[in-house]
Amino acid sequence: MAVSPPVCDFGWQAPDFRLPGTDARDWSLDDIRGPRGTLVMFICNHCPYVQSVIDRIVRDAKELQALGVGVAAISSNDVEAYPEDSFANMKLEAARHGFTFPYLIDESQLIAKTYGAVCTPDFFGFDATGGLQYRGRLDASGRNAAPKDVRRELFQAMRQVAETGRGPRDQVPSMGCSIKWKAA
Repeated sequence: MAVSPPVCDFGWQAPDFRLPGTDARDWSLDDIRGPRGTLVMFICNHCPYVQSVIDRIVRDAKELQALGVGVAAISSNDVEAYPEDSFANMKLEAARHGFTFPYLIDESQLIAKTYGAVCTPDFFGFDATGGLQYRGRLDASGRNAAPKDVRRELFQAMRQVAETGRGPRDQVPSMGCSIKWKAA
């Protein structure tokens, strides 16, 4: 079932974390933070919304890193119920798509809850001081990718954040599969 997160709560401060990455290293928010901003993405391996645009996510992340924006992706799904999202499969996914950013597992789901992440993909774009400036979508894609020439909303917003410290006022929420929460 498709869900959408709320739009941007401008200035909300990025919570810190320390999570294991597919590169055999633990990463904190400070390790990822870029001099001109930070993008934290909640994604997973099996979601058709993510899979339809994973090449665009990788492209935009690489271009944003070149602009001084730090980037990380976090998978928070219940891996017992969704074994395709396991840490071993995350390593394969990162290698298959050439991730230039850390791919982290949030096995306890605490970080997803702390951030208020609700779906995959869910994008949190922060300015250089850690204030939220973007909580919108990648582009107009849904379960299927939009045409290749579609407006690159996430990239353009984060480029604006890198250049001005402020995100666009008008943002369209992301849409995707709900995060697969563990049974209480």
